Amino acid sequence: MELKVKNRIILGKKVKHLRDKGLIPAELFGHGVTNKHLEIPEKDLIDIYKKAGSHTIIQVITEEGEKIPALISEVQHHPLSRKPLNVDLHQIRMDEIIETGVPIKFKGEAPVEKSGFFVMRVLDEIEIKALPDKIPHSFEVDLSTLKEVGQSINVNDITVPKEVKILTPGETVIATVTEREKEEEETSSPAAEATEVTAKTTPETTETPSKPTEAEKKKEPEKSKK
Repeated sequence: MELKVKNRIILGKKVKHLRDKGLIPAELFGHGVTNKHLEIPEKDLIDIYKKAGSHTIIQVITEEGEKIPALISEVQHHPLSRKPLNVDLHQIRMDEIIETGVPIKFKGEAPVEKSGFFVMRVLDEIEIKALPDKIPHSFEVDLSTLKEVGQSINVNDITVPKEVKILTPGETVIATVTEREKEEEETSSPAAEATEVTAKTTPETTETPSKPTEAEKKKEPEKSKK
């Protein structure tokens, strides 16, 4: 996959004018190389990013005709429109091993879901180490192997090429089967809660002897004289 770029002389806040023209400011950087300020047509960037993501090597074609192997390191998007604002391209050496994350793609349907159970997808990428041209575009995980409650698919269940070293611990769970929580357990009855609160907060009432009136106090000595 190739991405044609042009050298950029507009820097700082003025790059807004580039975006207005459908051009995205970019930076090309790498170990031991001089950073390059570039501009990329927005449409071209969107198209190649959909295909390559941030894990597949692309060939950056400069105005001078130079082909530079690179990874799309980061794309910053507008928080509302989600349009790309800036992009970082990481120039790499094809003979140098690099570390990166490879996305997981789930396929198939877990038979256990037909019985009302839930498959929780825990992991979305796996960290690996490999030469740039040996990096897989993605790892496929087949959910059709999940047939029982409590069953899981771990990182060490994935088959990888011998040229690729997995850095994520092998016991890390990728997907697992869990029971769905019962609706009555998730939400308690308001009436029951009200009854319980009333029972706990209403004190028991006991009869207390009334105080004698002044007339009764006067009569008591008379009764004692008799």
